[in-house]
Amino acid sequence: MIDYLTKLSVRTPDLLWNTAIIVFSILVGVLIKSILEPIIKKYSNTEQGYSIIRSSIKHFRLTFTFFIPLLIFNALLPLMKIEPATHTFFQKAIEIALTVCFAVILIRTIRIVEDYLYYRHDYTKADNLRERKLRTQIQFIRKLLVAIIVIITIAIILLSFESMRKIGAGLLTGVGVGGIIIGFAAQKSLGNLLAGFQIAFTQPMRIDDVLIVEGEWGKVEEITLTYVVVNIWDKRRLILPIQYFIETPFQNWTRTTAEILGTVFIYTDFTIPVGNLRQELSRLLKENPLWDGKVDVLQVTDFKIDVMEIRCLMSCRNSGDAFDLRCYVRENMINFIKNNYPESLSQTRVVLKNAPSQV
Repeated sequence: MIDYLTKLSVRTPDLLWNTAIIVFSILVGVLIKSILEPIIKKYSNTEQGYSIIRSSIKHFRLTFTFFIPLLIFNALLPLMKIEPATHTFFQKAIEIALTVCFAVILIRTIRIVEDYLYYRHDYTKADNLRERKLRTQIQFIRKLLVAIIVIITIAIILLSFESMRKIGAGLLTGVGVGGIIIGFAAQKSLGNLLAGFQIAFTQPMRIDDVLIVEGEWGKVEEITLTYVVVNIWDKRRLILPIQYFIETPFQNWTRTTAEILGTVFIYTDFTIPVGNLRQELSRLLKENPLWDGKVDVLQVTDFKIDVMEIRCLMSCRNSGDAFDLRCYVRENMINFIKNNYPESLSQTRVVLKNAPSQV
């Protein structure tokens, strides 16, 4: 086959032959893609659930569109009739492109493994503490591996140029001063990276944990190598450096379990019958599916100058349910007091005594 192509190249004009090789490489890639297109459409339907084939197609479909033509063009490059300098240029360009493609393939392979681990450890169920721990570690390790692959790829590309090797040697001779400057410049970044390691494996917080941070209620949406994204309840995103969570106290409502106690404070007059309020709270909780059936307490917790403080305590499966249940209890308890004991609502007493008449 190679001998036949060599003889054919002798009888074909240079420009036409070189163009034919380039077009042939592209057409082979297009042909393979057109053959695989029905399979890709069949297995890319996410409604069918997880499949290792579907995950591979999703992550590799675009990569192989460029990778296969590059491989074919690299194999046919010796047959091109071009000047040595041009041949060297093409060879170097293909080498760099293939290096990038291999790096992308490694990164996509990591994503396939990540998809498989996500499938094996689904965190959408109610009791998902273990799954959220694993997902936090998986995401951090994936991002770290991707960063290492990118750095190594860039290093390989730079070292393939003779001029870059000389620059590297020059940098190594000045490592004393340069190392100090780089060390000070990268101090914050390295601190964040080390903080990321600590958070990924000691896990003071995890993906989907509910936090109170900077006075805001939200869920951990993403943990990167350098920062954390908190999805606040009103759809805003709070972006904080990852080192913040090592140095600053914050509340984690789902550290060991998603269960949480909700409280509702009611301020009434001293004359209200507390026992009746306790019965009404029990009735309201039993009728609401947000209550998990564990804690149902109503107590007088304090006296103010003119009101009595009553605390309603209830348990829920998670903080979202707790917020909705607290609003429900607060609204219905006030309606109960207003309809049955309106005289016991918070009020201010003023007693006027008749002054003695003067003659």
